[in-house]
Amino acid sequence: MRQGQGPPASPQAARGGPDRVTSGPAACLPPQLPASGSPTSPASPAPRRGAVRASFPQKLAEALSSQYGLNVFVAGLLFLLAWAVHASGVGKSDLLCFLSALMLLQLLWMLWYVGRSSAHRRLIRPKDTHAGARWLRGSITLFAAITIILGCLKIGYFVGFSECLSATEGVFPVTHAVHTLLQVYFLWGHAKDIIQSFKTLERFGVIHSVFTNLLLWANSVLNESKHQLNEHKERLITLGFGNITIVLDDHTPPCNCTPPALCSAISQGIYYLYPFNIEYQILASTMLYVLWKNVGRQVDSHQHQEMRFRFHGVVPGSVLGLTALATTIGVVVVYLIRIGRSKTKSESALIMFYLYAIVLLMLMAAAGLVGIRIYRIDEQSLDESKNPARKLDADLLVGTASGSWLISWGSILAILCAESRPPYTWYNLPYSILVVLEKYIQNLFIIESIHREPEKLSEDIRTLRVVTVCNGDSMPFASSCPKSGPAAGAGAPQGSELPPVASGNMCLSEVGGKEEEERSCEGVPAPALCPHFLQGNAQRRVLRNIAAFLFLCNISLWIPPAFGCRPEYDNGLEEIVFGFEPWIIVVNLAMPFSIFYRMHAAASLFEVYCKI
Repeated sequence: MRQGQGPPASPQAARGGPDRVTSGPAACLPPQLPASGSPTSPASPAPRRGAVRASFPQKLAEALSSQYGLNVFVAGLLFLLAWAVHASGVGKSDLLCFLSALMLLQLLWMLWYVGRSSAHRRLIRPKDTHAGARWLRGSITLFAAITIILGCLKIGYFVGFSECLSATEGVFPVTHAVHTLLQVYFLWGHAKDIIQSFKTLERFGVIHSVFTNLLLWANSVLNESKHQLNEHKERLITLGFGNITIVLDDHTPPCNCTPPALCSAISQGIYYLYPFNIEYQILASTMLYVLWKNVGRQVDSHQHQEMRFRFHGVVPGSVLGLTALATTIGVVVVYLIRIGRSKTKSESALIMFYLYAIVLLMLMAAAGLVGIRIYRIDEQSLDESKNPARKLDADLLVGTASGSWLISWGSILAILCAESRPPYTWYNLPYSILVVLEKYIQNLFIIESIHREPEKLSEDIRTLRVVTVCNGDSMPFASSCPKSGPAAGAGAPQGSELPPVASGNMCLSEVGGKEEEERSCEGVPAPALCPHFLQGNAQRRVLRNIAAFLFLCNISLWIPPAFGCRPEYDNGLEEIVFGFEPWIIVVNLAMPFSIFYRMHAAASLFEVYCKI
């Protein structure tokens, strides 16, 4: 029988190498060299002067292209503003011609890029594995399909009012549909590209695409906001605010539509589909922005770990989230039925919405605090590597949350300064405070989740996950998890680093998953490593339930404002304190960001769930 390895000559010898462990079979393996650029590696040499000089043209091209995009965006916003305020000489046809020209220019660039990529498809191109996740491309495909349906309704609307509408209102939805189809195809195939050729030209093409989508988003937001504002003005009289001037800003064509019933159904259906079109445009612009940031970027050495969606163990969070979603749908239906019918019904609808939102926001804030507390207990290093997609996610969370924070602080100030307060005011105050706190807590939870490195095993298990000692008959007699007690003590000399090996071979088998490793330790009494794995599995299960619950809750809170349930419009108190036009401007500017925040937070939480 071979003798086990004796103890080291001294404690210093046992700790001889930086990567060597002090127990377990992994001590027999050669130490792993630290990866280049890792925190444990020696300091990297200073970059050469040539490399620093090479970055100057790239920075100059970024500045040139970004200024071009901003000028396009500012010009488009002025067109939108001129049409919104009925500026003389600027009609809707002029705005649609400008937007159609931008889309056609983007179509030409995308066709050129796709054709060039197909001609050089055999070349190996670097990819950003963090960008353009499969679920993200699936989401944009769903929103794009609804956008195309919206375009078909607009074509039907143009046909019905063809007598008094310009041809541009028929050309625009067709151009938009073609633009949507090609853009989705482009993003499916090239969202992960890291462009290394024709970099200056590609930067201009990508940034043009980014701001074209942002202008299309702003156009959809303006159309949907004008429709919501008209409905809001019609309901204000019902709530008793007769001192507010009601002037409808209606853009209905000055001719009859045939058949009238079909035209009315189409015009109503258009505004119910606008929220999906708005999400599509902003989602496409964010994906294209990541592509722009990746032009000429050096590829990171480590690859992104593939995320897998698993439903196991998240029943509590899913049940609570689905309950919140079903409750939200019921609240929205009742709200839209009762609001504007009478003053009493409107006030009861507002109180119902505030009570529902207060309960839901308290649960979401509590779940976020539990998740943050788990992260504080489990001290794990953060991934600080450069990642344009992850940085954009964090910036968008904080930036878009400021929209609802602006509305909430305006409501708080109006409640405190109002001379007379309706009964629903005292529900609006805790609701507004909770909106601020819940988004603050949720942002902390999401940002820390997306910056945490994937959970790694301890050094000895990471080097050698499972060690099976086989005898001559290939029957294992040693477990992958060290035994404690007399049986373990009899099998190996005290202080030895390797267990004694019977006549046979040392067999190394690697298990590709954390759950398998944890199951190998079940039933083992109190070893040093096994309780950590059981505890870690429990923590991951709790975090998955929190992510699933918050994901469904953010979907729930996206539905009310997207489909017309907006108490910021309907309670009327803020309009008395701030004035009708100033408050309406605040809501119209901030509400699109608040709506996008919920959808973006849901997308980020889905990624967090798959990562845990």
